This record gives sequence, C-alpha cells and structure tokens, in this order.
Amino acid sequence: MKKRLLTIIGPGILVAATGVGAGDLATGAFTGSKLGVAVLWAVLLGAGLKFLLNEGLARWQLATGTTLLEGSVANFGRPVQMLFLAYLLVWSFLVSGALMSACGVTYHAIAPFLGPETDKIIYGLMHSALAVLLIRLGGYRLFEKVMSVCIAVMFVVVVATAVALQPAWGEVARGIFRPTIPPKGIGWTVALMGGVGGTVTVLCYGYWIREEGRSGAEDLAVCRIDLAVGYAMTALFGLAMVIIGTTIEPGGKGTTLIVNLADRLESVLGPVARWAFLVGAYGAVFSSLLGVWQSVPYLFADFWGMARSGRSDAGRRVDTKSWPYQIYMLALATVPAVLLWIGFEKVQKYYAVIGAMFIPMLAVALLVLNGRSKLVGRDYRNSWFTALLLIGAIVFFLFMLWLKVFPAEAAVDIPADCLQNAVSEGHF
Repeated sequence: MKKRLLTIIGPGILVAATGVGAGDLATGAFTGSKLGVAVLWAVLLGAGLKFLLNEGLARWQLATGTTLLEGSVANFGRPVQMLFLAYLLVWSFLVSGALMSACGVTYHAIAPFLGPETDKIIYGLMHSALAVLLIRLGGYRLFEKVMSVCIAVMFVVVVATAVALQPAWGEVARGIFRPTIPPKGIGWTVALMGGVGGTVTVLCYGYWIREEGRSGAEDLAVCRIDLAVGYAMTALFGLAMVIIGTTIEPGGKGTTLIVNLADRLESVLGPVARWAFLVGAYGAVFSSLLGVWQSVPYLFADFWGMARSGRSDAGRRVDTKSWPYQIYMLALATVPAVLLWIGFEKVQKYYAVIGAMFIPMLAVALLVLNGRSKLVGRDYRNSWFTALLLIGAIVFFLFMLWLKVFPAEAAVDIPADCLQNAVSEGHF
C-alpha cells in the first residue's frame, strides 16, 4: 500500500520538493519581514498557477505522447527552440548559484566553521558535489526516496513552527482572502509568486511521469491527484515561511538570515524549536538543489536530441547516462559557483524574478497547444474556464511588467513614488 501511494504521488512530491527550497524559504522569509502577512494571497495564487500549468503540461503529454518542450519545438519552430535554450542557460546559471548559496547558508547555521561568507562557499560547493554523487550512484529511484524524506521533514517542521508561533490569525486570514500589495511591495510580491513551487522545473514533471511509466490519457486522473497533493504541500510551506518571517522579524540579511531566524525562534519557542527549524530548512534547500541537479539536465538532453535529429522521438525516455545529460549536470554543479561570492539576498531575488518571467511564456504555450482539438483531441483540450485562467495569468504578469516600465502612470492604490522607489531599488 505504501509503495502504491508513493507511485501515485511520487512525481508530485518531486515537484514540491524541487520547487520548495531557496525560493520559498529565502524569498518567503524576506517577503514576510518586509511586507508582513498582507501578501499571503500571492503564495496561494502562485501555487494555484503552478498547478494549472503543470496539469496542462501533463494533459498535453499524456494526450500526445510528447513532452511540452517537444511539442513547442514541433509546432512553434526553430526560433522558439533557440529562445528557450537562451532562457534555460540564463535561468540555470542563476538558479544553480542561488541553490548552492542557500545550501551553504543553511548548513552554516547548523555547523558554523569559518564564518558566514566562507562557510557559504565551502558548504555550497560541498552540497553541489554531494548531489552529483547521489544522482550518479543511485539514479532516479534513490533520488525519489531521498526527496520524499526531505520534503516530509521540511513540511512537518516548518508548518509546525509557524503554528507554534501563534501569529495573529485574523491578520493571516485577511492576507489570504483580501489581496493587497503594500507600498514598495510590487517586486517582492512578484518574486514570491515566482519562487513558490518552482518555475522552469515544472517542465521536468513530464520526464518524471515517464520514469513512472505514465504514458496514456487514462493516467491523467492520477496526475491530477499527484499534482494536487504536491501543490497543496507547496502552498502550506510557502504560507508558513511568510508567517515565520513576519513573526520573527529577522533583522539580518543574506548569510545571517537562517541563523537569525533560528536564534529568534529559540528565544520564543526554546532550543528544540531552533534545531527543528534548522533541520527543516536544510531539508528544503538541499532537496531543491538535488531536484534541479537531477531534473534540469533532462531538458538540455531532450533539446540536444531534437537539435541533432531535427525531430522529436515521441515517448522516448531521456538517457541519463548520455553525455548531454551528464555534462549539463556537471555544468550546473560547477559554473554557477561564481555566484557564491555575490550577496545571498541579491542572488535569491534575481533568480526568483527571472523564474517568474517563465510563467506567462508557459501559459501562452499551453493556451495555444492545448486549445487545438487536432493536437490533443476534443476530450483533452482546454475548457473555457482553463483558457480564461491561462489568459488571466498572462495578463497579470504583463500588468506587473507594465508597472515596472511605467510606474508613474500606474493606476493602482500605491503612490507613484513608491512604485518608482521599488523599481529604482531593484525590487522588481
């Protein structure tokens, strides 16, 4: 029974474990400390959007036998193929550096050695190497088991910590059900939505369900259950991190963030809470790093195969022993290490905002591809409600971009000078 349950929700757990990590932990805590619980709605909206997009991705793959990347290249042509490659390279560089930095910061809080900045570099490189070793030795099955343990630990610990802090639940409810954006909060709100539940990594779900043997439209119901569990856990974790950041009010930045949170938790809840939080935070960031190291090379290897053959081999599994997969994994684990010498907060922010840019691009692809009966079949094309939600996602992020470009003319309930400051200070 236990094995059967893991088979059903396994890929969804991987989505949650990979997407939850540096984005939710750091961005959630930073946003909570800066904006309070007023933007909790952004966590739920971000998780809901990721579920919508991943469900569409699964629907496309199970109906057509091709991944969304393969379908996009086949239907949109070479320009989209090259644009995606450029975006993937930039995103990979930023996200890998952010994850190594997050692992270094978190492990420094557990085992301080030579100081925060030096430990961030040493521990970041150490965890990058450990992830490569686990993936090369254990393959997909070991990866799945390690990730399941990590997300169980991080979910229970972080959510329990947020509840134990006893925040003002009335304010929490208002932050969830009455959407507002505090002054100077545009950038952090978008970053929060972008960080919740992953961005480019949602594409990797298609490769994970191939590993599980899901290949037909009859498996769509299982995928929906799987994704619902994964994104429910993602949303709860994101809410908990914003609440923790708000309640504890971390005074430090960057490499001292995790230590600050843990120390303040100890002053409020005692030493057990401090160590429990550190273990949960470590599970979050390392599982995210491990997930990216294992999954993102699928995308490059798939892209490389299509570029070489000029076509998509529908339904084929990516060979994780192939040199495109192995080289890209090693590149992820080494080249972005230069970002370890850059401020932790800046790296986390830029990676989250760059990731958020991917959402409208993915929404456009799903709106077009899943909207055509001749491609997915009448039973699996977008419903009018799904199409409306996808359009809403596109409009929302284009509106946020407009606020950045034309802040003085923005017709919102935030003073224009606040919007200008948000842009000039790099908060978007």
